[in-house]
Amino acid sequence: MEDQGTFDIKNAISGVLVVDKPVGMTSHDIVQIIRKGTNIRRAGHTGTLDPRASGVLVILIGPAVRLSEYVSASDKRYQAIIKLGTTTDTYDADGHITSSSPVNITEEQFENTLKQFIGEIEQVPPPYSAVKVKGRKAYEMAREGEEVDLQPRKIQVYNLELLEWAPPEAVIDVYCSSGTYVRSLAHDLGDRLGCGAYLVGLRRTKSGRFTLRDAVPLRKLREAFEVGNWYQFLIPAAEALSDWPALELTVEQVEAVRHGNRIPAEPKDTGMVRGISQQGELVALLEVDPATREWQPRKVFFS
Repeated sequence: MEDQGTFDIKNAISGVLVVDKPVGMTSHDIVQIIRKGTNIRRAGHTGTLDPRASGVLVILIGPAVRLSEYVSASDKRYQAIIKLGTTTDTYDADGHITSSSPVNITEEQFENTLKQFIGEIEQVPPPYSAVKVKGRKAYEMAREGEEVDLQPRKIQVYNLELLEWAPPEAVIDVYCSSGTYVRSLAHDLGDRLGCGAYLVGLRRTKSGRFTLRDAVPLRKLREAFEVGNWYQFLIPAAEALSDWPALELTVEQVEAVRHGNRIPAEPKDTGMVRGISQQGELVALLEVDPATREWQPRKVFFS
């Protein structure tokens, strides 16, 4: 993409940067680095990774930030290292040890117990999490020694697979819905095994349709900011929801949709689609109104 000048860049650049977040940085740290490097203030991530975790962090830039609620809701995949025989108050290695037990678990026992967590399950978030209780973040209350009463949430765990068995540690692959706390999964698994467990390491390998193959190491991205060729890593906004159906719009339809007007739908059309221009630009997210059989613009990205 050619340099169009600062004014045009700030107003026209829209897309996705997929970063391989290193351990030790917050998701917000990465957003700040990208804002500074691109000189674009409008940027945000689509699902927090704890400082101790690494891997796929999807950052939306420019008008694409308005896709956040849809991209954030995408499924996630992780590789998690779980340590058996010990529990901590944070459910990970940052916390204080709260109990220790001998580990007399066989690989078969571990795998059988792991299978019990596949499907729709109820999960209580960790006490040290950003979930709000009566307007306050749970971790703030926990740090002050207050009792944190968190309600269980329904999540989907599509698949769990044991990758490596090296007791007291085990490495598992976790494929789950958005909103799943792998720390809670580790804690609950240890509880059910009767020996306790906590999360030692976490790497997100997939977020929505983006995998580690799409992710740019932060070091490489910083170098690109200095050189000024970071655009090579920018993924078009339309690809952020590439698992959604696409509706190619004519020039006339693009104009109509950009002004918030409806366009006709086919009898078979249902649900939501990406409205794409003939040049491949994401114009809008459209939803069928079943009463009128028309596409209603829900979010318009260019006006």
